[in-house]
Amino acid sequence: MTDVRLAAGDLAPDFTLPDQDGSPVTLSSLRGQRVVLYFYPAAMTPGCTTEACDFRDSLNSFGGAGVRVVGVSKDEVGKLKEFAERDGLNFPLLSDTDLAVQQAYGAWGEKQLYGKTVTGSIRSTFLIDEEGRIAKPMYNVKATGHVARIRKELGLDG
Repeated sequence: MTDVRLAAGDLAPDFTLPDQDGSPVTLSSLRGQRVVLYFYPAAMTPGCTTEACDFRDSLNSFGGAGVRVVGVSKDEVGKLKEFAERDGLNFPLLSDTDLAVQQAYGAWGEKQLYGKTVTGSIRSTFLIDEEGRIAKPMYNVKATGHVARIRKELGLDG
């Protein structure tokens, strides 16, 4: 299941996951809006904190353009709540503890970590259009500078 790679035009796999408050969030309920769905390895680690804070700091421009930001990791709800409170994260962080959603998006599998091949979360982002289709899949992204790249991709830096 690690060989899944979504392509532009694919229907984004639907899911329902609990957010940091334990409330269910269903992707298909966001239809009609563009969505930035991003997968990150672990709450409160340096790279994931940088990425999440960059999204937080850009949330007004995303929101002003009608774009919702949603983060997904394998962390438990309690850890996500602690992460959101610690860093003032003002968007949904979803808990995918059984990895089903990460696997459906190809965001779980083998990756390089400090020169070793390990199995884990692959930092990935998907731009999803109003009809629920993948507009742009991005695999193996870097935490630093990634949000700026997405903003440019969405035309928010004009």
